[in-house]
Amino acid sequence: MRVFFLVLARDAEFLDRKLAELESLRYPYIVVCGERVNHPNVVFREPRGKFDAINYGLNFVPEDVDVVVFNDVDAEIHNFDEALRLLEAGAADLVFAKVNVKRGPQQAFYLFLDALRRRIPIAASGELMLIKREFLSRINPLEKCKAEDSYILFKVLENGGRVAFCEKCFVITERTVSPEQEEAYKRRTTGGIYQALSMCKPPAMVRLFYMLLPFISILLVLTGRKGYYWFKGILFGFVDYVRGDKTAYWKPINSIS
Repeated sequence: MRVFFLVLARDAEFLDRKLAELESLRYPYIVVCGERVNHPNVVFREPRGKFDAINYGLNFVPEDVDVVVFNDVDAEIHNFDEALRLLEAGAADLVFAKVNVKRGPQQAFYLFLDALRRRIPIAASGELMLIKREFLSRINPLEKCKAEDSYILFKVLENGGRVAFCEKCFVITERTVSPEQEEAYKRRTTGGIYQALSMCKPPAMVRLFYMLLPFISILLVLTGRKGYYWFKGILFGFVDYVRGDKTAYWKPINSIS
């Protein structure tokens, strides 16, 4: 299969490390960066949201590509071949990798999320996703949405595609370091997922889960202080959506107070 990487970078902070990693993987690639950089494989796009960066970056993907790989610039890839193998074997049309965070509240949250995702595809991880070009062509361009990864997931499911959560392939990245940051992060991701649901028709089990989420998320409080902030973020994200939030741009995590 012909593979092409589309890497998304808000700025150039992690760019040198990612470029070295991409060269070692030996696949063609393009980086859409929100900062001007003098490199033949890096193109500038003013930050307007990841959905917009993807739509712009797809203009640079060659026509003969079979698999497009979405990757965040700050997500270090491990065991990529394990994810690609699922596509090559015909076991999936979309694969998303496991996310390992170095520290902070999301280390615990992913234990809950991954346990659910092994059974129901309730959310993707845009840090590393592989999609067959034939399915991508059905959903491109992406609509304006904060949760572009779950939008892609739901659209693939809507079109009858098969989805795989590959835990042998994983990325290592940094995320929130405090409960307050985690609340803001959950608020944005949850609001974005409800945006995506309003534009897509995933299976009934996925839709039922999100119908119940605002009510059952209070159970997270039982896990302690982290759970309290998870609950607040999820609830406020849902409220933002109900109030008509249409934004699609994320501020950097370190700007969250």
